[in-house]
Amino acid sequence: MGREYSYKVPDMSCGHCVKRITGVLESMGMSDFEVSLEEKKIFSGSPLEEKVVQALEEAGYPVTPEN
Repeated sequence: MGREYSYKVPDMSCGHCVKRITGVLESMGMSDFEVSLEEKKIFSGSPLEEKVVQALEEAGYPVTPEN
């Protein structure tokens, strides 16, 4: 996976958060991503679509693009 895009997820604090975020991303059809609890970031090979950002926010995990 290319780590071309990164997003801060400041409200991610535990393994449950990682599982929930992963579940949201997978339910939106994404497969080219990595969720890092240590860095509190999502890395993706492509930009997150607005509908994915909204789904994450609705799940309680607002994201901020870094690039």
